[in-house]
Amino acid sequence: LLRALLGSIPINTGSVSIDGRPTESWARRLLARSVGVVTQTESVTFPISVHQLAAMGRYPHLGPLEREGVDDREAIRRALEQCDALDLAERDAGTLSGGEFQRVRIARALAQAPRALVMDEPTANLDLRHEMGILGLLRDSVDSGLTVIFVTHHINLAARFADQLLLLEEGKVAAEGTAEEVLKEDVLKRVYRWRIAVRNDPVTGHLSVTPLA
Repeated sequence: LLRALLGSIPINTGSVSIDGRPTESWARRLLARSVGVVTQTESVTFPISVHQLAAMGRYPHLGPLEREGVDDREAIRRALEQCDALDLAERDAGTLSGGEFQRVRIARALAQAPRALVMDEPTANLDLRHEMGILGLLRDSVDSGLTVIFVTHHINLAARFADQLLLLEEGKVAAEGTAEEVLKEDVLKRVYRWRIAVRNDPVTGHLSVTPLA
């Protein structure tokens, strides 16, 4: 679904547009200025520092062989700081833990300064503090005008942070709407084929989904 949205694979029916323009009509560099992407997996195959990896987010804004300017360096610094990765800037990216590498990848997307982010399991490998920190950062960014589309298997986090949910079952839409509209026991039982309880969490004030034994 994400690849189709980004125009990376052809679609058989329907259409996808960004800002009213068909996705396939966008030049890739212009699309990269508007939409940042964090894929589910990625590996480093050559020596590169954390700063250099995050700086790749600025490439769509630079001309051929153009060097980073003051604004670029500030965008990189700010993004690393937002993801609690600034102290890793001089490290070789190949030496990072899974959680550290994930934070740097998110920082790279933020350094891109896009108007939309498309993310596949953005909190993978993150510990509790950084998971909540990143989701809080994304929520604040959405409240400031950024669009975020992200895939997650963590239903309770989706209920807590997302405005709209799209629940898929074997590639088809099972439900869509707000958390209250989507996270219904009968729907979840059918999709996951498991006994499930849905309650309001008195601490967070959001719906909480619990799989039963």
